[in-house]
Amino acid sequence: MWGRFSKNKAKTSIALLSAALISSMLVAPSAEAQVRVRPSTVWGHTVAGNSAPAANATVSKSSPSSNIEKISKFVITYNSFPNWARSEVQAALDTWALNFKSSVDINVNATWSKSANDDVLGSARPGSYFADFTGAPDSTLWYPSALANSLAGKDLDRDNPEIIIHVNSSANWNQRGDDKPSNIEFDLESVILHEVAHGLGFLSTNVYDKLFDYGSIDQPTPFDAYIQTPDGRRLADMPSPSSELGKTLISPLYWIGENGKRVNGGEKIKLYTPTIYDAGSSISHLDETTYTKSGLDSVMTPNLEAGEVFHQPGPLLLAMMEDLRAKPPVGLAVSIPDAPRNVEALIGNQSAIITFDLPANARAAQVTSYTVKNLKTSLTVTGTSSPIIITGLKNGTSYTFAVTAQNSLGTSIEAITNPIIPQAGWKLGPANLTTDGRDLASTTFNGKPIIVFTQAAKGDLMLATWNGSYWSKSTIDGAGGSAGRTRNNIAGNISLCKSGTGTNQQLHIFYSDSKDLDLRHALYDGKTFTFEVVDGNGPTIQSYEIPDRVRTASDVSISNACAITPSGISVFYRDETQGVLLGATKRVNTTKWVYELIDGDRKTDNRTTGDVAFHLAAYVSGSTTHIVYDSVLVINQKREVTSGEVRYATRNGASPNSWIYQTLDESNKETPIAGFGVAIAKEKAGVRLVWIASSPTSTSTPNQIRSAFVGKTKEIYPVSTVGFGTPGSHLTLENGELIFNCEFRLCAVNLNQTSGQIRLVTSVQTTEPGRGVFVTVDKKRYLLAALDRKIAFFVG
Repeated sequence: MWGRFSKNKAKTSIALLSAALISSMLVAPSAEAQVRVRPSTVWGHTVAGNSAPAANATVSKSSPSSNIEKISKFVITYNSFPNWARSEVQAALDTWALNFKSSVDINVNATWSKSANDDVLGSARPGSYFADFTGAPDSTLWYPSALANSLAGKDLDRDNPEIIIHVNSSANWNQRGDDKPSNIEFDLESVILHEVAHGLGFLSTNVYDKLFDYGSIDQPTPFDAYIQTPDGRRLADMPSPSSELGKTLISPLYWIGENGKRVNGGEKIKLYTPTIYDAGSSISHLDETTYTKSGLDSVMTPNLEAGEVFHQPGPLLLAMMEDLRAKPPVGLAVSIPDAPRNVEALIGNQSAIITFDLPANARAAQVTSYTVKNLKTSLTVTGTSSPIIITGLKNGTSYTFAVTAQNSLGTSIEAITNPIIPQAGWKLGPANLTTDGRDLASTTFNGKPIIVFTQAAKGDLMLATWNGSYWSKSTIDGAGGSAGRTRNNIAGNISLCKSGTGTNQQLHIFYSDSKDLDLRHALYDGKTFTFEVVDGNGPTIQSYEIPDRVRTASDVSISNACAITPSGISVFYRDETQGVLLGATKRVNTTKWVYELIDGDRKTDNRTTGDVAFHLAAYVSGSTTHIVYDSVLVINQKREVTSGEVRYATRNGASPNSWIYQTLDESNKETPIAGFGVAIAKEKAGVRLVWIASSPTSTSTPNQIRSAFVGKTKEIYPVSTVGFGTPGSHLTLENGELIFNCEFRLCAVNLNQTSGQIRLVTSVQTTEPGRGVFVTVDKKRYLLAALDRKIAFFVG
């Protein structure tokens, strides 16, 4: 749904969460991406041993060769660390940068303070856990932040660190930097090397209740899935919570990953499972007795003896880390699968997309395949996960399907889908703008159609102008930072506004710098561009509690919408760091931006304390500015939005005190959550407001489009998206026709038609949500779409 939650603003309306938990709950999956995220709460420890190290377990420091290329980058934030300790930490991170591959920076937050348990030298955990992201080897498992980012090829939560480390400041550390701790001193670099492994994913998420001897694993990870009991059952598949799992956690367990076994001489790897459960040590380490004298491979045993040194991960640890990047083998099935849940058939072009959730007993059943049966033709298609594509259908003919799950013990009962009627998508238009692209905006400037887009490969911001027979392309921003441009990539929302009349217009382009996270403004007079940073480059982050606004150092890159009024040019944008809606106005005949806080800071004056403006749209009629935006009100302990609303603000002129606020749609029985995307545009009947919402049957997943007209906001018109999939953001609205994402495709609906019939624009699912804008060329209207970072024209 929403991109992420502000990390410096603990909203009073976010219920039932401690301030510490709120600060870690910063990401909610967008509706179209469907990435799930959960907080990380289980730590892995390094415990001080109580015996002298074995001679062959003490490994001298070996400095990496300067010729060896690092395959990842670790960025660390230190809290209270002395200088001598920082060099030890950096050395361990440099070693991991040579051994853990990722194209995404790995941010580490490390704290130096006294531990509650003096025997614990260090502790670490991942920042969060993610599931169902593109690139996940197994969609049923939860991957730690750094590993998830590495597999996805992008930062799934750029607001939070990937690894959290705590070091016991009261331990007897060797502070000389000579890599030779005495037999009463501990080596900090060895502890950090060990703890980073926990943060990267060498960690079970199990919890043991010593009072009732119950065990639980609420979000099994790939680490849990590679662990087996002696009889072959996977730890990740044990009933949870249960006494059976509790007993398993204090019984022998083994790692069965192929890479790990190969390094271990073909044998399963015994893990540390003492008969008295040891939180932070049990399961998440190699067995102390088996591996304590195995040289480098001893690095992941639970105890570090005084005088013991490990400055390399060792082949066994690296092999097990490599296992985590592959899909774990299927475990033993103990029951026949229940029927797949939430089955749905989605309309395609001569095809259907069948989606479903796992059976309720998925852990115990160990499903090996799913079968979809066409009830009209009796033909079947088998796959291993959702979705399953059915082809060879006839457009205009109704179909229904049955879905079953199979394992080694048998087949589930059937789950029947909704009926669908396949339909053709829109036709491809002329291929006269051959380019890659991702973010789009279009308008008519000085009488000519123009398109502004970001190049997916280079990250530059581009302008394409129709010259009567071809598109003339030029670079707006990026391009190595020349003439006031940024050196960084451009990414995110683009908004366009025009001032002036006829062929003497000026084009205002607002967009974001993907590295500095600033809001930028390019002014184009038809010949040259001038550039400036509107906000985000201030000296400090300005608190939402301060009413008098100046430039802030916040992340202001998430959303923006501009407006031209008789008073001047305004742009509205989300302060991601504070969770509020800001505005900046440059009045006519002035050169400075004047800043304001519009909403999200208080409950008086019909404002809200919700986390606002993840999605944002603006429109001007005369001297009146209209803004529509979303607001997150409540999130649960699973970091899911459970209450959200759509807000609407208007004002005449440019005074910060003249805003009038209204809630268009709020959480109720009809719409539990509203605000998965917004749009606003004028048409014959008036100014239409559009937003996406869920229903009682879908809860946190949107399944309807809702709209209302300015002046008649109580008259809301819903359109169900059942049969087309989950609607997503990047909405485009023109003359009552709405383009929206529908299960990683593009769909269209004419909101002026009472039937609300949805049409398929594109039928092939893309790997990321597409974007579409209308553009009129030679009096013919096209839809320009960016699909998997390629631009194409469509005709409806």
